Amino acid sequence: MLEQNRVDDVVLDDLDRRIIAELQTDGRMPFSVLAEKVDSSPSSVRYRVQRLQDSGMFQIVGIANPLNIGFDRLALVGVKCAAGAAPRVCEELSTFDETSYVVLTTGSFDVVVEIVCKDVEHYSQLLFDKLHKVDGVVSTETFFVLKAHKLAYGWGVNDAATHT
Repeated sequence: MLEQNRVDDVVLDDLDRRIIAELQTDGRMPFSVLAEKVDSSPSSVRYRVQRLQDSGMFQIVGIANPLNIGFDRLALVGVKCAAGAAPRVCEELSTFDETSYVVLTTGSFDVVVEIVCKDVEHYSQLLFDKLHKVDGVVSTETFFVLKAHKLAYGWGVNDAATHT
């Protein structure tokens, strides 16, 4: 999980943005190849990648489609919370093994959670025995994913520089 409070200490420059953009397309790229692509030295790239990871700016992970690797239930759950409880609810839901995405939101729901479960029984257990028992949860609405058309976590990090 990314720790947002540590990110504030890091200021991205153009080289950092180019490194992140390249790693979003291939997180296993060797530092020597990455260095060539961003016109820098392998040691500089290695240092910057480590600094960005240590700061919580980003992580390098393998992304699998849960529906293709044996999990039968992928769901988005909208959570309505008692007044003032949403940040605490997010913290608690973030500790669940089944949650892969927990965000504080605006709109109809205070929190949106992505949940991955083995089957309907596992999902029911999670919903009724864990999620609904979190202090501050008022109600939930589940949206089961029937088919994932896109699971991607790369976006135009270079474009973000023009919007700051």
